[in-house]
Amino acid sequence: MDLKTLKSLKPAEYEGAADGYRALADMAQSAKDQVEAGVIGGMRKAGLKGEALDAALGELRELAKNFQYTQVECGLISTALNGFAFDIAAAKRKLESALLEAESRKFTVNDDGTVTYPAGPDKVDGEIPGGGTARGYGDDSPQARDVGRQAAYQYPNPHTGPAYDIAVRITNALSEATAADGKWAPKLRALKADDDLTVSARDWTDTTADTSGVREAAGTYLRTIEGPPKDASPAENAAWWKGLSDEERDAYISMNPASVGVLDGLPATVRDEANRTVLAQKHGEYQLALNAIPPAPENKYTWINTARGPVKVYSDEYMEWTRKYEGEEKRLTQGLKGMERIEQRFDDTGTEGLPEAYLLGFSTEGDGRAIIANGNPDTADHTAVFVPGTGASLEKVGGDISRMTTLWETADKVAGGESVATITWIGYDAPDNAVKDAPFSHYANDGAPALNRFLDGLDTSRTAEGPGHTTVIGHSYGSTLIGSAARQGDLNADDLIFAGSPGVQVGSAEELDVAKGRVWNQEAPGDPVPDIGRYGHGGGQLIGHQVITGIIPSDSLFGANQMTTDTREHSNYWVDGKETLRNQAFVVVGKHGNVKLED
Repeated sequence: MDLKTLKSLKPAEYEGAADGYRALADMAQSAKDQVEAGVIGGMRKAGLKGEALDAALGELRELAKNFQYTQVECGLISTALNGFAFDIAAAKRKLESALLEAESRKFTVNDDGTVTYPAGPDKVDGEIPGGGTARGYGDDSPQARDVGRQAAYQYPNPHTGPAYDIAVRITNALSEATAADGKWAPKLRALKADDDLTVSARDWTDTTADTSGVREAAGTYLRTIEGPPKDASPAENAAWWKGLSDEERDAYISMNPASVGVLDGLPATVRDEANRTVLAQKHGEYQLALNAIPPAPENKYTWINTARGPVKVYSDEYMEWTRKYEGEEKRLTQGLKGMERIEQRFDDTGTEGLPEAYLLGFSTEGDGRAIIANGNPDTADHTAVFVPGTGASLEKVGGDISRMTTLWETADKVAGGESVATITWIGYDAPDNAVKDAPFSHYANDGAPALNRFLDGLDTSRTAEGPGHTTVIGHSYGSTLIGSAARQGDLNADDLIFAGSPGVQVGSAEELDVAKGRVWNQEAPGDPVPDIGRYGHGGGQLIGHQVITGIIPSDSLFGANQMTTDTREHSNYWVDGKETLRNQAFVVVGKHGNVKLED
Protein backbone atom coordinates (compact mmCIF):
# COMPACT_ATOMS: atom_id res chain seq x y z
CA MET A 1 0.00 0.00 0.00
CA ASP A 2 1.38 3.39 -0.96
CA LEU A 3 1.26 6.70 0.87
CA LYS A 4 -1.50 8.23 -1.22
CA THR A 5 -3.82 5.26 -0.71
CA LEU A 6 -3.34 5.10 3.04
CA LYS A 7 -3.87 8.86 3.39
CA SER A 8 -7.13 8.63 1.48
CA LEU A 9 -8.48 5.55 3.29
CA LYS A 10 -11.32 6.30 5.71
CA PRO A 11 -11.74 3.56 8.33
CA ALA A 12 -15.11 5.05 9.27
CA GLU A 13 -16.45 4.05 5.87
CA TYR A 14 -15.59 0.41 6.55
CA GLU A 15 -17.09 0.69 10.02
CA GLY A 16 -20.23 2.08 8.40
CA ALA A 17 -20.30 -0.87 6.02
CA ALA A 18 -19.87 -3.18 9.01
CA ASP A 19 -22.87 -1.52 10.66
CA GLY A 20 -24.83 -2.12 7.47
CA TYR A 21 -24.00 -5.81 7.42
CA ARG A 22 -24.82 -6.05 11.11
CA ALA A 23 -28.20 -4.48 10.42
CA LEU A 24 -28.69 -6.95 7.56
CA ALA A 25 -27.85 -9.82 9.92
CA ASP A 26 -30.44 -8.54 12.39
CA MET A 27 -33.00 -8.29 9.59
CA ALA A 28 -32.23 -11.84 8.49
CA GLN A 29 -32.64 -13.10 12.06
CA SER A 30 -35.97 -11.28 12.39
CA ALA A 31 -37.10 -12.70 9.06
CA LYS A 32 -36.11 -16.22 10.14
CA ASP A 33 -38.03 -15.83 13.39
CA GLN A 34 -41.04 -14.47 11.53
CA VAL A 35 -41.04 -17.34 9.05
CA GLU A 36 -40.66 -19.98 11.78
CA ALA A 37 -42.91 -18.57 14.48
CA GLY A 38 -45.20 -16.29 12.50
CA VAL A 39 -45.78 -17.90 9.13
CA ILE A 40 -45.15 -21.61 9.82
CA GLY A 41 -46.58 -21.34 13.32
CA GLY A 42 -49.60 -19.45 12.04
CA MET A 43 -50.31 -22.02 9.34
CA ARG A 44 -50.14 -24.80 11.91
CA LYS A 45 -52.37 -22.95 14.35
CA ALA A 46 -54.90 -22.49 11.58
CA GLY A 47 -55.23 -26.27 11.41
CA LEU A 48 -54.41 -26.48 7.71
CA LYS A 49 -53.64 -29.95 6.36
CA GLY A 50 -52.81 -31.71 3.12
CA GLU A 51 -50.05 -32.17 0.58
CA ALA A 52 -50.10 -28.49 -0.39
CA LEU A 53 -49.46 -27.52 3.22
CA ASP A 54 -46.61 -30.00 3.55
CA ALA A 55 -45.02 -28.67 0.36
CA ALA A 56 -45.41 -25.06 1.50
CA LEU A 57 -43.95 -25.82 4.91
CA GLY A 58 -40.98 -27.53 3.27
CA GLU A 59 -40.26 -24.44 1.18
CA LEU A 60 -40.71 -22.14 4.16
CA ARG A 61 -38.28 -24.19 6.22
CA GLU A 62 -35.70 -23.85 3.46
CA LEU A 63 -36.36 -20.11 3.39
CA ALA A 64 -35.78 -19.93 7.15
CA LYS A 65 -32.47 -21.77 6.69
CA ASN A 66 -31.46 -19.24 4.05
CA PHE A 67 -32.19 -16.39 6.45
CA GLN A 68 -30.20 -18.09 9.23
CA TYR A 69 -27.25 -18.64 6.89
CA THR A 70 -27.48 -15.00 5.78
CA GLN A 71 -27.51 -13.90 9.41
CA VAL A 72 -24.35 -15.88 10.23
CA GLU A 73 -22.42 -14.82 7.15
CA CYS A 74 -23.38 -11.15 7.49
CA GLY A 75 -22.28 -11.28 11.12
CA LEU A 76 -18.90 -12.59 9.99
CA ILE A 77 -18.60 -9.93 7.30
CA SER A 78 -19.45 -7.22 9.83
CA THR A 79 -16.76 -8.46 12.21
CA ALA A 80 -14.25 -8.77 9.37
CA LEU A 81 -14.89 -5.21 8.20
CA ASN A 82 -14.56 -3.89 11.73
CA GLY A 83 -11.36 -5.88 12.13
CA PHE A 84 -9.95 -4.44 8.89
CA ALA A 85 -10.99 -0.92 9.89
CA PHE A 86 -9.34 -1.40 13.28
CA ASP A 87 -6.03 -2.51 11.73
CA ILE A 88 -6.05 0.21 9.06
CA ALA A 89 -6.99 2.88 11.59
CA ALA A 90 -4.02 1.93 13.74
CA ALA A 91 -1.68 2.21 10.75
CA LYS A 92 -3.25 5.46 9.64
CA ARG A 93 -2.89 7.02 13.11
CA LYS A 94 0.83 6.27 12.98
CA LEU A 95 1.06 7.81 9.52
CA GLU A 96 -0.86 10.93 10.50
CA SER A 97 1.28 11.39 13.59
CA ALA A 98 4.43 11.23 11.44
CA LEU A 99 2.96 13.63 8.87
CA LEU A 100 2.03 16.13 11.55
CA GLU A 101 5.55 16.13 12.94
CA ALA A 102 7.00 16.49 9.45
CA GLU A 103 4.73 19.47 8.86
CA SER A 104 5.69 21.09 12.17
CA ARG A 105 9.39 20.79 11.25
CA LYS A 106 8.80 22.13 7.73
CA PHE A 107 9.86 18.80 6.18
CA THR A 108 8.40 17.58 2.90
CA VAL A 109 6.95 14.08 2.73
CA ASN A 110 7.23 12.74 -0.80
CA ASP A 111 4.81 10.39 -2.55
CA ASP A 112 7.15 7.44 -2.03
CA GLY A 113 7.27 8.01 1.74
CA THR A 114 10.71 9.58 1.84
CA VAL A 115 11.21 12.78 3.83
CA THR A 116 13.06 15.79 2.44
CA TYR A 117 14.57 18.15 4.98
CA PRO A 118 16.19 21.59 4.56
CA ALA A 119 19.78 22.70 5.05
CA GLY A 120 21.03 23.11 8.57
CA PRO A 121 20.43 26.39 10.38
CA ASP A 122 24.01 26.89 11.52
CA LYS A 123 27.49 26.50 10.08
CA VAL A 124 29.52 23.47 11.01
CA ASP A 125 33.25 23.67 10.32
CA GLY A 126 32.56 26.90 8.45
CA GLU A 127 29.82 25.54 6.19
CA ILE A 128 26.03 25.21 6.30
CA PRO A 129 25.21 21.46 6.19
CA GLY A 130 23.14 20.71 3.13
CA GLY A 131 19.60 19.35 3.16
CA GLY A 132 18.63 15.95 1.86
CA THR A 133 16.08 13.16 1.69
CA ALA A 134 15.75 10.42 4.28
CA ARG A 135 14.45 6.96 3.50
CA GLY A 136 13.30 4.80 6.36
CA TYR A 137 13.73 1.11 7.04
CA GLY A 138 10.83 -0.62 8.68
CA ASP A 139 10.61 -3.04 11.58
CA ASP A 140 11.26 -5.89 9.16
CA SER A 141 14.86 -4.62 8.73
CA PRO A 142 15.92 -3.80 12.30
CA GLN A 143 19.66 -3.89 11.66
CA ALA A 144 19.48 -1.61 8.62
CA ARG A 145 17.14 0.68 10.52
CA ASP A 146 19.49 1.00 13.49
CA VAL A 147 22.53 1.57 11.31
CA GLY A 148 20.65 4.22 9.33
CA ARG A 149 19.51 5.97 12.47
CA GLN A 150 23.03 6.04 13.92
CA ALA A 151 24.38 7.52 10.70
CA ALA A 152 21.57 10.08 10.48
CA TYR A 153 22.23 11.42 13.95
CA GLN A 154 25.97 11.65 13.28
CA TYR A 155 25.37 13.87 10.27
CA PRO A 156 26.14 17.52 11.01
CA ASN A 157 22.69 18.71 9.86
CA PRO A 158 20.42 18.49 12.97
CA HIS A 159 17.40 17.90 10.70
CA THR A 160 18.76 14.60 9.35
CA GLY A 161 18.07 12.44 12.42
CA PRO A 162 14.44 13.58 12.97
CA ALA A 163 13.75 13.28 9.22
CA TYR A 164 15.06 9.73 9.30
CA ASP A 165 12.89 8.87 12.32
CA ILE A 166 9.82 10.27 10.58
CA ALA A 167 10.63 8.28 7.43
CA VAL A 168 10.91 5.11 9.53
CA ARG A 169 7.54 5.78 11.11
CA ILE A 170 5.98 6.31 7.69
CA THR A 171 7.55 3.11 6.39
CA ASN A 172 6.23 1.16 9.38
CA ALA A 173 2.76 2.60 8.95
CA LEU A 174 2.72 1.66 5.26
CA SER A 175 4.02 -1.82 6.07
CA GLU A 176 1.27 -2.34 8.66
CA ALA A 177 -1.38 -1.14 6.25
CA THR A 178 -0.02 -3.38 3.49
CA ALA A 179 0.00 -6.34 5.85
CA ALA A 180 -3.59 -5.61 6.93
CA ASP A 181 -4.71 -5.35 3.32
CA GLY A 182 -2.96 -8.60 2.43
CA LYS A 183 -4.37 -10.36 5.49
CA TRP A 184 -7.96 -9.25 5.09
CA ALA A 185 -8.43 -9.37 1.31
CA PRO A 186 -8.55 -13.19 1.07
CA LYS A 187 -10.66 -13.45 4.25
CA LEU A 188 -13.27 -11.08 2.85
CA ARG A 189 -13.21 -12.76 -0.57
CA ALA A 190 -13.91 -16.08 1.15
CA LEU A 191 -17.10 -14.72 2.72
CA LYS A 192 -19.42 -15.44 -0.17
CA ALA A 193 -22.22 -17.92 -0.71
CA ASP A 194 -22.87 -20.34 -3.55
CA ASP A 195 -24.98 -18.97 -6.36
CA ASP A 196 -28.01 -21.09 -5.47
CA LEU A 197 -30.87 -21.00 -3.00
CA THR A 198 -29.99 -24.17 -1.13
CA VAL A 199 -28.08 -24.00 2.12
CA SER A 200 -26.20 -27.28 2.05
CA ALA A 201 -24.13 -29.17 4.60
CA ARG A 202 -21.07 -27.89 2.75
CA ASP A 203 -22.26 -24.29 3.17
CA TRP A 204 -22.53 -24.71 6.94
CA THR A 205 -19.12 -26.33 7.26
CA ASP A 206 -17.78 -23.41 5.23
CA THR A 207 -19.15 -21.02 7.86
CA THR A 208 -17.08 -22.87 10.44
CA ALA A 209 -13.97 -22.34 8.32
CA ASP A 210 -14.96 -18.73 7.67
CA THR A 211 -15.34 -18.11 11.40
CA SER A 212 -11.94 -19.59 12.10
CA GLY A 213 -10.36 -17.47 9.37
CA VAL A 214 -11.93 -14.22 10.56
CA ARG A 215 -11.09 -15.01 14.18
CA GLU A 216 -7.44 -15.57 13.26
CA ALA A 217 -7.21 -12.35 11.25
CA ALA A 218 -9.14 -10.25 13.76
CA GLY A 219 -7.05 -11.24 16.75
CA THR A 220 -5.87 -7.71 17.55
CA TYR A 221 -9.37 -6.26 17.18
CA LEU A 222 -11.04 -9.05 19.16
CA ARG A 223 -8.61 -8.65 22.04
CA THR A 224 -10.15 -5.24 22.62
CA ILE A 225 -13.43 -7.01 23.46
CA GLU A 226 -13.03 -8.42 26.91
CA GLY A 227 -14.51 -11.89 27.37
CA PRO A 228 -16.53 -13.05 30.37
CA PRO A 229 -14.70 -13.60 33.65
CA LYS A 230 -13.26 -17.07 34.06
CA ASP A 231 -15.53 -19.45 35.97
CA ALA A 232 -18.02 -16.61 36.33
CA SER A 233 -21.38 -16.91 38.07
CA PRO A 234 -24.56 -16.40 36.01
CA ALA A 235 -24.88 -12.92 37.51
CA GLU A 236 -21.31 -12.08 36.45
CA ASN A 237 -21.99 -13.43 32.96
CA ALA A 238 -25.08 -11.25 32.70
CA ALA A 239 -23.18 -8.16 33.89
CA TRP A 240 -20.43 -8.81 31.34
CA TRP A 241 -22.92 -9.14 28.50
CA LYS A 242 -24.80 -5.99 29.49
CA GLY A 243 -21.52 -4.10 29.57
CA LEU A 244 -20.76 -4.77 25.89
CA SER A 245 -21.82 -2.48 23.07
CA ASP A 246 -24.05 -3.84 20.31
CA GLU A 247 -21.03 -4.05 18.01
CA GLU A 248 -19.02 -5.95 20.62
CA ARG A 249 -21.88 -8.36 21.30
CA ASP A 250 -22.33 -9.13 17.62
CA ALA A 251 -18.60 -9.63 17.13
CA TYR A 252 -18.30 -11.89 20.16
CA ILE A 253 -21.27 -14.07 19.26
CA SER A 254 -20.13 -14.30 15.62
CA MET A 255 -16.67 -15.44 16.61
CA ASN A 256 -17.60 -17.57 19.64
CA PRO A 257 -21.11 -19.01 19.24
CA ALA A 258 -20.30 -22.18 21.22
CA SER A 259 -18.84 -20.15 24.09
CA VAL A 260 -21.82 -17.80 24.23
CA GLY A 261 -24.33 -20.64 24.02
CA VAL A 262 -23.21 -22.21 27.30
CA LEU A 263 -23.16 -19.03 29.39
CA ASP A 264 -25.81 -19.30 32.09
CA GLY A 265 -27.33 -15.92 32.91
CA LEU A 266 -27.48 -14.63 29.33
CA PRO A 267 -30.89 -13.98 27.73
CA ALA A 268 -32.63 -17.00 26.22
CA THR A 269 -32.77 -15.28 22.82
CA VAL A 270 -28.99 -14.78 22.81
CA ARG A 271 -28.22 -18.37 23.80
CA ASP A 272 -30.72 -19.62 21.24
CA GLU A 273 -29.09 -17.63 18.44
CA ALA A 274 -25.63 -18.89 19.36
CA ASN A 275 -26.63 -22.53 19.82
CA ARG A 276 -28.63 -22.67 16.60
CA THR A 277 -25.50 -21.61 14.75
CA VAL A 278 -23.50 -24.36 16.47
CA LEU A 279 -26.27 -26.87 15.72
CA ALA A 280 -26.37 -25.97 12.03
CA GLN A 281 -22.59 -26.12 11.71
CA LYS A 282 -22.37 -29.47 13.53
CA HIS A 283 -25.19 -30.88 11.43
CA GLY A 284 -23.29 -29.95 8.29
CA GLU A 285 -20.05 -31.37 9.65
CA TYR A 286 -21.65 -34.68 10.64
CA GLN A 287 -23.56 -35.02 7.38
CA LEU A 288 -20.46 -34.47 5.23
CA ALA A 289 -18.47 -36.91 7.33
CA LEU A 290 -21.22 -39.52 7.04
CA ASN A 291 -21.45 -38.99 3.28
CA ALA A 292 -17.71 -39.61 3.01
CA ILE A 293 -17.95 -43.09 4.53
CA PRO A 294 -18.04 -45.70 1.75
CA PRO A 295 -21.01 -48.07 1.74
CA ALA A 296 -20.58 -51.48 3.29
CA PRO A 297 -19.44 -54.14 0.80
CA GLU A 298 -22.23 -56.01 -0.93
CA ASN A 299 -20.53 -59.32 -0.27
CA LYS A 300 -21.23 -59.20 3.46
CA TYR A 301 -20.97 -62.98 3.81
CA THR A 302 -18.85 -65.75 2.41
CA TRP A 303 -18.61 -69.50 2.89
CA ILE A 304 -15.74 -71.47 4.34
CA ASN A 305 -15.27 -75.21 4.42
CA THR A 306 -14.97 -76.91 7.79
CA ALA A 307 -14.87 -80.48 8.95
CA ARG A 308 -18.63 -80.29 9.38
CA GLY A 309 -19.20 -78.77 5.97
CA PRO A 310 -19.64 -75.20 4.60
CA VAL A 311 -20.17 -72.43 7.19
CA LYS A 312 -21.47 -68.94 6.44
CA VAL A 313 -19.22 -66.18 7.89
CA TYR A 314 -18.56 -62.49 7.38
CA SER A 315 -16.32 -61.74 4.41
CA ASP A 316 -12.86 -60.24 4.87
CA GLU A 317 -13.98 -57.13 2.99
CA TYR A 318 -16.92 -56.62 5.32
CA MET A 319 -14.82 -57.16 8.43
CA GLU A 320 -12.29 -54.62 7.19
CA TRP A 321 -15.07 -52.11 6.52
CA THR A 322 -16.47 -52.75 9.99
CA ARG A 323 -13.09 -52.18 11.59
CA LYS A 324 -12.58 -48.89 9.77
CA TYR A 325 -16.03 -47.37 9.56
CA GLU A 326 -18.77 -49.04 11.60
CA GLY A 327 -18.10 -47.20 14.88
CA GLU A 328 -17.78 -43.82 13.19
CA GLU A 329 -20.89 -44.40 11.08
CA LYS A 330 -22.84 -45.23 14.23
CA ARG A 331 -21.58 -42.13 16.06
CA LEU A 332 -22.45 -39.83 13.17
CA THR A 333 -25.85 -41.41 12.57
CA GLN A 334 -26.80 -41.17 16.24
CA GLY A 335 -25.67 -37.56 16.44
CA LEU A 336 -27.63 -36.61 13.33
CA LYS A 337 -30.71 -38.33 14.72
CA GLY A 338 -30.65 -36.08 17.79
CA MET A 339 -29.90 -32.92 15.81
CA GLU A 340 -32.73 -33.58 13.40
CA ARG A 341 -35.14 -34.17 16.27
CA ILE A 342 -34.20 -30.79 17.73
CA GLU A 343 -34.73 -29.19 14.32
CA GLN A 344 -38.07 -30.96 14.10
CA ARG A 345 -39.09 -29.28 17.34
CA PHE A 346 -38.33 -25.93 15.74
CA ASP A 347 -40.58 -26.92 12.83
CA ASP A 348 -43.38 -28.00 15.20
CA THR A 349 -43.90 -24.47 16.50
CA GLY A 350 -47.62 -23.70 16.26
CA THR A 351 -48.73 -27.33 16.26
CA GLU A 352 -51.37 -27.74 18.98
CA GLY A 353 -50.55 -24.16 19.95
CA LEU A 354 -46.94 -25.09 20.76
CA PRO A 355 -44.85 -21.95 21.41
CA GLU A 356 -41.52 -21.06 19.86
CA ALA A 357 -38.61 -23.25 20.91
CA TYR A 358 -35.35 -21.93 22.36
CA LEU A 359 -32.10 -23.89 22.19
CA LEU A 360 -30.41 -22.98 25.48
CA GLY A 361 -27.59 -25.49 25.22
CA PHE A 362 -26.07 -27.75 22.59
CA SER A 363 -22.90 -29.81 22.27
CA THR A 364 -21.85 -33.09 20.68
CA GLU A 365 -19.19 -33.84 23.30
CA GLY A 366 -19.54 -37.17 25.07
CA ASP A 367 -23.13 -38.37 24.85
CA GLY A 368 -24.12 -34.86 23.82
CA ARG A 369 -25.80 -31.92 25.51
CA ALA A 370 -29.18 -30.46 24.61
CA ILE A 371 -31.30 -27.93 26.49
CA ILE A 372 -34.56 -27.11 24.69
CA ALA A 373 -37.28 -24.79 25.97
CA ASN A 374 -40.91 -24.65 24.90
CA GLY A 375 -41.57 -20.94 25.32
CA ASN A 376 -39.22 -18.25 26.59
CA PRO A 377 -38.32 -18.86 30.25
CA ASP A 378 -37.16 -15.25 30.60
CA THR A 379 -40.74 -14.04 30.27
CA ALA A 380 -42.77 -17.03 31.51
CA ASP A 381 -44.85 -16.90 34.67
CA HIS A 382 -44.14 -20.60 35.30
CA THR A 383 -41.12 -22.61 34.21
CA ALA A 384 -40.54 -26.36 34.51
CA VAL A 385 -37.07 -27.85 34.10
CA PHE A 386 -37.03 -31.57 33.34
CA VAL A 387 -33.94 -33.65 34.17
CA PRO A 388 -34.09 -37.07 32.46
CA GLY A 389 -32.32 -40.11 33.80
CA THR A 390 -30.39 -43.16 32.63
CA GLY A 391 -29.84 -43.26 28.88
CA ALA A 392 -30.41 -39.54 28.32
CA SER A 393 -28.29 -38.41 25.38
CA LEU A 394 -28.35 -36.35 22.22
CA GLU A 395 -29.36 -39.41 20.21
CA LYS A 396 -32.40 -40.06 22.43
CA VAL A 397 -33.40 -36.44 22.97
CA GLY A 398 -36.59 -36.90 20.96
CA GLY A 399 -38.42 -38.76 23.70
CA ASP A 400 -37.51 -36.18 26.33
CA ILE A 401 -38.54 -33.31 24.04
CA SER A 402 -41.90 -35.03 23.53
CA ARG A 403 -42.41 -35.38 27.28
CA MET A 404 -41.95 -31.68 27.82
CA THR A 405 -44.11 -30.64 24.86
CA THR A 406 -46.87 -32.84 26.28
CA LEU A 407 -46.42 -31.31 29.73
CA TRP A 408 -46.48 -27.82 28.22
CA GLU A 409 -49.75 -28.51 26.41
CA THR A 410 -51.38 -29.81 29.60
CA ALA A 411 -49.98 -27.06 31.83
CA ASP A 412 -51.00 -24.36 29.36
CA LYS A 413 -54.60 -25.56 29.51
CA VAL A 414 -54.78 -25.26 33.31
CA ALA A 415 -52.62 -22.13 33.71
CA GLY A 416 -55.57 -19.73 33.64
CA GLY A 417 -53.99 -17.47 31.03
CA GLU A 418 -50.57 -17.31 32.67
CA SER A 419 -47.56 -18.19 30.51
CA VAL A 420 -45.65 -21.46 30.80
CA ALA A 421 -42.23 -22.64 29.64
CA THR A 422 -41.05 -26.24 29.88
CA ILE A 423 -37.40 -27.16 29.44
CA THR A 424 -35.69 -30.43 28.61
CA TRP A 425 -32.32 -30.27 30.37
CA ILE A 426 -29.73 -32.76 29.19
CA GLY A 427 -26.82 -30.87 30.66
CA TYR A 428 -24.90 -33.78 32.15
CA ASP A 429 -23.47 -37.17 31.23
CA ALA A 430 -26.24 -39.52 32.32
CA PRO A 431 -25.58 -43.18 33.08
CA ASP A 432 -25.73 -45.22 29.87
CA ASN A 433 -26.88 -48.51 31.38
CA ALA A 434 -29.33 -49.14 34.21
CA VAL A 435 -27.39 -52.13 35.52
CA LYS A 436 -23.75 -51.21 34.91
CA ASP A 437 -23.86 -47.43 35.44
CA ALA A 438 -26.99 -46.24 37.25
CA PRO A 439 -26.04 -47.68 40.67
CA PHE A 440 -23.15 -45.22 40.88
CA SER A 441 -23.57 -41.67 42.21
CA HIS A 442 -20.75 -39.88 40.41
CA TYR A 443 -22.91 -39.10 37.36
CA ALA A 444 -25.27 -37.16 39.63
CA ASN A 445 -22.54 -35.58 41.72
CA ASP A 446 -20.59 -34.46 38.67
CA GLY A 447 -23.65 -33.04 36.91
CA ALA A 448 -25.29 -31.33 39.88
CA PRO A 449 -23.23 -28.08 39.79
CA ALA A 450 -24.25 -27.54 36.16
CA LEU A 451 -27.92 -27.82 37.10
CA ASN A 452 -27.48 -25.33 39.93
CA ARG A 453 -25.76 -22.87 37.58
CA PHE A 454 -28.51 -23.31 34.99
CA LEU A 455 -31.28 -22.64 37.50
CA ASP A 456 -29.42 -19.60 38.84
CA GLY A 457 -29.03 -18.46 35.24
CA LEU A 458 -32.79 -18.69 34.64
CA ASP A 459 -33.33 -16.50 37.67
CA THR A 460 -30.70 -14.02 36.49
CA SER A 461 -31.93 -13.69 32.90
CA ARG A 462 -35.57 -13.28 33.86
CA THR A 463 -37.10 -10.08 32.43
CA ALA A 464 -40.76 -10.46 33.45
CA GLU A 465 -42.04 -8.66 36.50
CA GLY A 466 -42.10 -10.68 39.68
CA PRO A 467 -39.95 -13.60 40.74
CA GLY A 468 -41.68 -16.23 38.62
CA HIS A 469 -42.32 -19.82 39.66
CA THR A 470 -39.87 -22.63 38.87
CA THR A 471 -40.49 -26.37 39.16
CA VAL A 472 -37.71 -28.90 38.69
CA ILE A 473 -38.78 -32.38 37.59
CA GLY A 474 -36.56 -35.43 37.87
CA HIS A 475 -37.27 -38.74 36.21
CA SER A 476 -35.46 -41.81 37.48
CA TYR A 477 -31.73 -41.03 37.87
CA GLY A 478 -32.54 -37.39 37.06
CA SER A 479 -34.12 -37.14 40.51
CA THR A 480 -30.85 -38.37 42.02
CA LEU A 481 -29.03 -35.52 40.31
CA ILE A 482 -31.57 -33.02 41.67
CA GLY A 483 -31.03 -34.35 45.17
CA SER A 484 -27.27 -34.05 44.73
CA ALA A 485 -27.69 -30.47 43.50
CA ALA A 486 -29.66 -29.60 46.63
CA ARG A 487 -27.10 -31.35 48.80
CA GLN A 488 -24.12 -29.61 47.17
CA GLY A 489 -25.52 -26.11 46.80
CA ASP A 490 -28.63 -23.94 46.88
CA LEU A 491 -31.28 -25.31 44.52
CA ASN A 492 -33.00 -22.31 42.93
CA ALA A 493 -36.48 -23.85 42.68
CA ASP A 494 -39.95 -23.46 44.19
CA ASP A 495 -41.30 -26.98 43.66
CA LEU A 496 -39.74 -30.37 43.02
CA ILE A 497 -41.40 -33.32 41.29
CA PHE A 498 -39.89 -36.80 41.32
CA ALA A 499 -41.14 -39.57 39.05
CA GLY A 500 -39.87 -43.12 39.39
CA SER A 501 -37.11 -41.96 41.74
CA PRO A 502 -34.44 -44.42 42.89
CA GLY A 503 -33.48 -42.02 45.67
CA VAL A 504 -32.20 -38.47 45.99
CA GLN A 505 -29.20 -38.92 48.31
CA VAL A 506 -31.02 -37.37 51.29
CA GLY A 507 -33.50 -38.92 53.66
CA SER A 508 -36.19 -36.26 53.89
CA ALA A 509 -37.96 -33.62 51.84
CA GLU A 510 -36.83 -30.95 54.31
CA GLU A 511 -33.26 -31.29 53.03
CA LEU A 512 -34.12 -30.24 49.46
CA ASP A 513 -33.97 -26.41 49.54
CA VAL A 514 -37.69 -25.81 48.87
CA ALA A 515 -40.45 -24.73 51.21
CA LYS A 516 -42.25 -27.30 53.30
CA GLY A 517 -44.90 -29.17 51.35
CA ARG A 518 -43.36 -28.37 47.95
CA VAL A 519 -41.81 -31.76 47.22
CA TRP A 520 -44.01 -34.02 45.09
CA ASN A 521 -43.57 -37.65 44.13
CA GLN A 522 -45.04 -40.21 41.76
CA GLU A 523 -44.39 -43.94 41.70
CA ALA A 524 -46.37 -45.90 39.12
CA PRO A 525 -47.45 -49.51 39.65
CA GLY A 526 -45.02 -51.85 37.95
CA ASP A 527 -42.11 -49.40 38.16
CA PRO A 528 -39.18 -51.41 39.56
CA VAL A 529 -36.65 -48.56 39.68
CA PRO A 530 -37.55 -47.00 43.07
CA ASP A 531 -37.17 -50.15 45.13
CA ILE A 532 -34.08 -51.32 43.26
CA GLY A 533 -32.42 -47.90 43.39
CA ARG A 534 -32.99 -47.24 47.09
CA TYR A 535 -29.97 -49.37 47.94
CA GLY A 536 -27.66 -47.09 46.00
CA HIS A 537 -29.21 -43.63 46.14
CA GLY A 538 -31.56 -43.65 49.15
CA GLY A 539 -30.92 -41.33 52.04
CA GLY A 540 -30.95 -41.86 55.79
CA GLN A 541 -32.61 -40.59 58.94
CA LEU A 542 -31.83 -40.97 62.61
CA ILE A 543 -34.99 -42.20 64.34
CA GLY A 544 -34.37 -42.34 68.05
CA HIS A 545 -31.11 -44.26 68.32
CA GLN A 546 -31.55 -46.08 65.03
CA VAL A 547 -30.32 -44.95 61.60
CA ILE A 548 -32.82 -45.80 58.87
CA THR A 549 -31.18 -46.02 55.44
CA GLY A 550 -32.39 -46.53 51.89
CA ILE A 551 -35.16 -43.92 52.20
CA ILE A 552 -36.56 -42.74 48.87
CA PRO A 553 -39.24 -40.14 47.99
CA SER A 554 -41.90 -42.86 47.70
CA ASP A 555 -41.54 -43.69 51.40
CA SER A 556 -43.91 -41.94 53.81
CA LEU A 557 -40.93 -41.34 56.08
CA PHE A 558 -39.40 -39.09 53.41
CA GLY A 559 -42.23 -36.55 53.69
CA ALA A 560 -43.07 -35.87 50.02
CA ASN A 561 -46.58 -35.30 48.71
CA GLN A 562 -47.54 -38.58 47.05
CA MET A 563 -49.50 -37.68 43.92
CA THR A 564 -51.99 -40.11 42.44
CA THR A 565 -50.63 -41.97 39.45
CA ASP A 566 -52.87 -43.67 36.88
CA THR A 567 -50.08 -44.85 34.57
CA ARG A 568 -48.01 -48.00 34.84
CA GLU A 569 -44.30 -48.85 34.64
CA HIS A 570 -41.25 -46.62 34.50
CA SER A 571 -41.53 -44.64 31.28
CA ASN A 572 -45.19 -43.57 31.14
CA TYR A 573 -45.40 -40.62 33.52
CA TRP A 574 -46.07 -38.19 30.64
CA VAL A 575 -48.90 -39.90 28.78
CA ASP A 576 -51.33 -37.32 27.43
CA GLY A 577 -54.74 -37.27 29.05
CA LYS A 578 -53.71 -39.11 32.20
CA GLU A 579 -54.16 -37.87 35.75
CA THR A 580 -50.47 -38.53 36.33
CA LEU A 581 -49.64 -35.76 33.86
CA ARG A 582 -52.39 -33.40 35.05
CA ASN A 583 -51.07 -33.59 38.59
CA GLN A 584 -47.63 -32.52 37.37
CA ALA A 585 -49.20 -29.69 35.36
CA PHE A 586 -51.06 -28.36 38.40
CA VAL A 587 -47.79 -28.23 40.36
CA VAL A 588 -46.01 -26.51 37.45
CA VAL A 589 -48.59 -23.69 37.29
CA GLY A 590 -48.73 -23.32 41.08
CA LYS A 591 -52.25 -24.71 41.57
CA HIS A 592 -51.28 -27.00 44.38
CA GLY A 593 -54.82 -27.32 45.70
CA ASN A 594 -55.89 -29.06 42.49
CA VAL A 595 -53.32 -31.83 42.84
CA LYS A 596 -54.84 -35.19 43.76
CA LEU A 597 -52.94 -37.03 46.47
CA GLU A 598 -52.97 -40.64 47.48
CA ASP A 599 -55.06 -41.50 50.51
